[in-house]
Amino acid sequence: MPRMFGTDGVRGLANRALTAQLALDLGDAAVRVLGDDEGKSEFDGRRRALVGRDTRVSGDFLAAALSAGMSAGGFDVIDAGIIPTPGVAYLTSVLNVEMGAVISASHNPMPDNGIKFFARGGFKLPDTKEDEIESVLGQDWERPTGAGVGRISHDTATATNLYIDHLVSTIAPIGPDKSQPTPLKGLKVVADCANGATSVVAPEALRRAGADVIVINASPDGYNINKNAGSTHPEQLQAMVKASGADLGVAFDGDADRCLAVDEDGTMVNGDQIMGILARAKKNAGKLNHDTLVVTVMSNLGLKLALRSMGIKTVQTGVGDRYVLEEMLRGDYSLGGEQSGHVINREFATTGDGTLTALTLCNEVVNSGKSLKELASDFPQLPQTLINVPNVDKLAAKTNAKVQAAVEREEKMLGDTGRVLLRPSGTEPLVRVMAEAETQQQADEVCDRLAKVVAEELAL
Repeated sequence: MPRMFGTDGVRGLANRALTAQLALDLGDAAVRVLGDDEGKSEFDGRRRALVGRDTRVSGDFLAAALSAGMSAGGFDVIDAGIIPTPGVAYLTSVLNVEMGAVISASHNPMPDNGIKFFARGGFKLPDTKEDEIESVLGQDWERPTGAGVGRISHDTATATNLYIDHLVSTIAPIGPDKSQPTPLKGLKVVADCANGATSVVAPEALRRAGADVIVINASPDGYNINKNAGSTHPEQLQAMVKASGADLGVAFDGDADRCLAVDEDGTMVNGDQIMGILARAKKNAGKLNHDTLVVTVMSNLGLKLALRSMGIKTVQTGVGDRYVLEEMLRGDYSLGGEQSGHVINREFATTGDGTLTALTLCNEVVNSGKSLKELASDFPQLPQTLINVPNVDKLAAKTNAKVQAAVEREEKMLGDTGRVLLRPSGTEPLVRVMAEAETQQQADEVCDRLAKVVAEELAL
């Protein structure tokens, strides 16, 4: 049987794969696994959990069911309502709660939803803990009764304000005179909130930091999350930045754990370029631990070559921000992320935070005195081609002799000017073949040759 938990929690079509019953059972199982007696938090003798969600209509019944499972297991549940995923991670780290949970399917279409958990301190769960939750799912146990059952309280305003205060303080800490600095004063920013969880948070945080903010797609109705909006559909943002004469634009996904940007010409600035800009800024400030940025195998070689010329090393992980964070914790690194716009800034967060990324990027534009276009131009992206090869034995991609010989042949030909990557899909019988090279034609040719070998040698 495949694992219930994927790379980012349990996901599926809401009310089909992800039902109220499953949410109830996950809440019931989570309190047993994450609420063990070791180091349990105490609050008036009670144990507590925090729940937040994005703007999908299905979040209503799933939050109710998840909270019911947790409270039936003896936990008092604070329902923070609609709040970005990194907001739940932050509040889990600073409030006296034993765990946090988010109901969201991130950038997925509205009919989908998902549930993911944060352990004490605001960190995503390792695979072992998720497996424990799955192993006890639906099992009967001696549940508490009487005064032992938990309560469910709702406090959206306090949770949201605490989170916004934290975000603004990262670039504008309140001084001794209690006044709020405005470091982004004079900067005109368009914010595309994807009709998602940061529809209130991001505009307020940017404005409090001093920016002149034009907001689009911040009117969630339960059905329009990510619909032709946000980081997966930036066309409207690109047009608005050009039409309004803004300095830049920022685009979030549904749960606001990622951020992409648009320069003054409406050109996209991806997660690799954003990470490069922030890594250089941190290095110059003496805050880039070990002068190293943590990236995934999907990060463009152009980023690594540019950073190398700046004296910044890169460490590479598998795809998924959880694996980036694991490597950051293991090596005590301070910055890492993905090409998709997940950026983890350990100085201020325990997970990818799109609004935090937007604030720090805007702050670097102001501090550098350069436009986003100028900053991004220092991190050119090598041409890249990706071909999905379906109906193949994906597990044999790393062991088949002819495939490996083809990979070695292409790598030798590219040398330091490009690279190739074969990545098995996590959910389908296909292999993703990727090539980067100095020219688009070369990347296309290399990728096409490799894809043909994979299709021929690994066909099912």
